[in-house]
Amino acid sequence: MIVLLEIIYYLLTVYFYMLIAYILFSWVPELQQTRFYQVLHQIADPYMRIFRGLLVFGQFDFTPIVGFLLFRIGLSALWQFIQSF
Repeated sequence: MIVLLEIIYYLLTVYFYMLIAYILFSWVPELQQTRFYQVLHQIADPYMRIFRGLLVFGQFDFTPIVGFLLFRIGLSALWQFIQSF
């Protein structure tokens, strides 16, 4: 059971870094045309779409910050749960 939870934790950590790469690539229009970005978009967009449009001030969308914070809190909670065994 613990091994399975640790595998899930590490996979979610990789997903977290993929979310970061997705956001960073989205800032550069030339990178958005790459195959790597398209794959990241298909993987990361379902999660980020949940928060889209929540915190928009002018042209700035702070939605990724909310998504990152909640994801990181969830990862920390999972790690604490794993460590409690």
